[in-house]
Amino acid sequence: MDPTLLVIVVIVTALAFDFTNGFHDTANAMATSIATGALRPKVAVVLSAGLNLVGAFLSVEVAKTISGGIVDETRISPAVIFGGLIGAIVWNLVTWYAGLPSSSSHALFGGLIGATWVASGTSAVHFGKIVEKVLVPAVASPVIAGVIAATATWLTYRLTRRAQPKAATRGFRLGQVASASLVSLAHGTNDAQKTMGVITLALISSGSLGAGADPPVWVILSAGLAIALGTYFGGWRITHTLGRGLTKLEAPQGFAAQTSAATVILASSHLGFALSTTHVCSGGILGAGLGGPVREVRWSVAGRMAVAWLLTLPLAGGVGALAGVTADSGTLGVIAVALAGLVIGGGIYLASRRRPVGPRAVVDELEVPAEPTPVRAVA
Repeated sequence: MDPTLLVIVVIVTALAFDFTNGFHDTANAMATSIATGALRPKVAVVLSAGLNLVGAFLSVEVAKTISGGIVDETRISPAVIFGGLIGAIVWNLVTWYAGLPSSSSHALFGGLIGATWVASGTSAVHFGKIVEKVLVPAVASPVIAGVIAATATWLTYRLTRRAQPKAATRGFRLGQVASASLVSLAHGTNDAQKTMGVITLALISSGSLGAGADPPVWVILSAGLAIALGTYFGGWRITHTLGRGLTKLEAPQGFAAQTSAATVILASSHLGFALSTTHVCSGGILGAGLGGPVREVRWSVAGRMAVAWLLTLPLAGGVGALAGVTADSGTLGVIAVALAGLVIGGGIYLASRRRPVGPRAVVDELEVPAEPTPVRAVA
C-alpha cells in the first residue's frame, strides 16, 4: 500500500477511535449531574462536548507520552499502529454495548502494545514507562479520587447539616454544573491527547515528523473535534451504570465526586500520566457513595467493572496483536483488518438497536429509580 495512503488510513482510524472514546466516556463527566437532576441529558452532552474541545488545547504532555514513551516509534510501521487501533475500537464497542465503563485509554494502550510486541518484539515495548505512566496511575488514581470524594462528601454533609435542605440541594446542583464542566475540560485535556499521540506516532513512524516532535496544530484540532462529536452523541448505556448503577447519589455527593475526579485528572495531565478518566470518575463516585449519610454501593456492579478493567489491557492487546501482525503483512492484510473491524463494529451497532438506550430512557430511569441495597447504614 502507498505509504501516504496508509498514513491517511491510520489517521482516519485514530479519529474513529477518538469518536468512540467520546461517547464511551461521556458518562465520566455527566452521569452524576444527570443522576442528581443538576443537568438535563441533552444540555449535559452539549456542554461536555464543547469543553472537551477546549480541553484538547490545554496540554500536550500526555500526547508526548503516547508518541514517544509507550513503544519505540522508530521500530514500528503505520500498519502496526492501525492494527492496534482496531483492537482498541473493538474493545470500546464491546464494553459500550455491555454498559460497562471500562477504560478507553487502556484499550488503546493494550492495542498498541499487543500490535508492537508481535510485530517488532518485546524490546520495542517500553515496559518501564508502561509501569510508571500507565499501570501505577491505573491502580492509584481511583483510590486517590475515592478517598478525596469520601472525605469531601463527609465534610460537606457536616458543614451543611443545619442548612435548609432545598436551598442546599439547589446550591450543590449549581456547583455540580461547574464541577461537571471541569471534569469535561479535564477529559478533553487527558483523553483527546491520546489520539493526538497516536497520530503523531504514525507521522513519526512514516518519516513525516522527526522523533520527539510535538503534535501539529491540525492534529490537536482534529482530535478535539472527534472526541467532542462522540461526546455529543452520548454514551447512554454507560451513563445508566455510572449515574445509578453504582450508588444513589444526592447533589452534595455528585459535587464531591466530580470535583475530586477533575482534580486528579488535571494534575495527572500536567505530569504526563496517561491515566484512565473512567477509573478516576468511578473511584470518585464510589467514594462519594461511601462518604454519604447512608453508605450504599452496588458491589456486584463494581465487581463487573473491576473485571472489565482487568481484562481491558490483555484482551485489547490480543486483538491488537492479531490485527497488527495481519496488517503488517501487506496491503491485503490492511484490507482484511479494515473489513473485519467494519463487520464487528456494524454487528455490535445492529445488536444495540434491538434494545436502544437514549436520553429519554435515562431520564425515565432517574425519575423512578430502583433503590440500591445498603451495605451499612449509619445514623
